[in-house]
Amino acid sequence: MNDDRSFEERVFARFDAMDARFDGVDSAIRDLDSRAQRLEVRGYDTKPIWEQALKEIVETRRELSRRLDRIESVVYETRSDLRDLEDRVEKIEPKSIQ
Repeated sequence: MNDDRSFEERVFARFDAMDARFDGVDSAIRDLDSRAQRLEVRGYDTKPIWEQALKEIVETRRELSRRLDRIESVVYETRSDLRDLEDRVEKIEPKSIQ
């Protein structure tokens, strides 16, 4: 031990060194906490994304409903035309007697 300082001075020097280390650890913890909070906030930022996705789903559902209504209308119109054609064919063709 080639240290010319007294025992108390050496102990206090060690305490100072430990305090400096603890300050570094505290600073690192604060940095990590800050980063975690930013990540949390970013996680909450997904709410607008989900709201937009839900809006698009609803719009898609409405568009699909409109298209299905149009298809249904065409089917009914085709059935009606087919009935008209069947009636016309019946009038033109003589009925065969069995």
